[in-house]
Amino acid sequence: MSDEQQQQERQLGQIEAGQLDWLFPYRPSKDTKQLNPIVLAYIGDAVYEMAVRQYVISQANHRPNHLHRESIKLVSAKAQARNLQKLVPFLSEEEADVVRQGRNTKSNVPKSANVNEYRQATALEALFGYLYYEKRVERLRELVELMMSEEDVSIKESEAVVLDDSK
Repeated sequence: MSDEQQQQERQLGQIEAGQLDWLFPYRPSKDTKQLNPIVLAYIGDAVYEMAVRQYVISQANHRPNHLHRESIKLVSAKAQARNLQKLVPFLSEEEADVVRQGRNTKSNVPKSANVNEYRQATALEALFGYLYYEKRVERLRELVELMMSEEDVSIKESEAVVLDDSK
């Protein structure tokens, strides 16, 4: 076995054991808890997008146009707000704090979304960024499975997505 193959096997073992820090070797410049929620949402958006793409590819139809259309349905602010509502009952106090901070962070809202949906989407992305930088991959997987499950059909697009601001 060549040195390169041994290195690849060693890295694969480290990934499986959760010993590698992140997918890529660039650590954040600050501790996760010191990062601005918008920064967490920035990386969380990419993590969420990757989860959605993997989910869509796991389905039967792999035509590029179909993959794109299905992904768009799941990454819109409305869909992210809906998915956050699915997760709220399962969040720890720490995770709920990250969501609150992400939701309350001021940012420019695009014309394609209403303010409430956009803030909820930012909150979800901040949560994903936080968990990613905290290396809580298993928790990310749990939340993605909860979001993608078809079991909870009680949450509809028309329902309000408001979280408690009391903290």
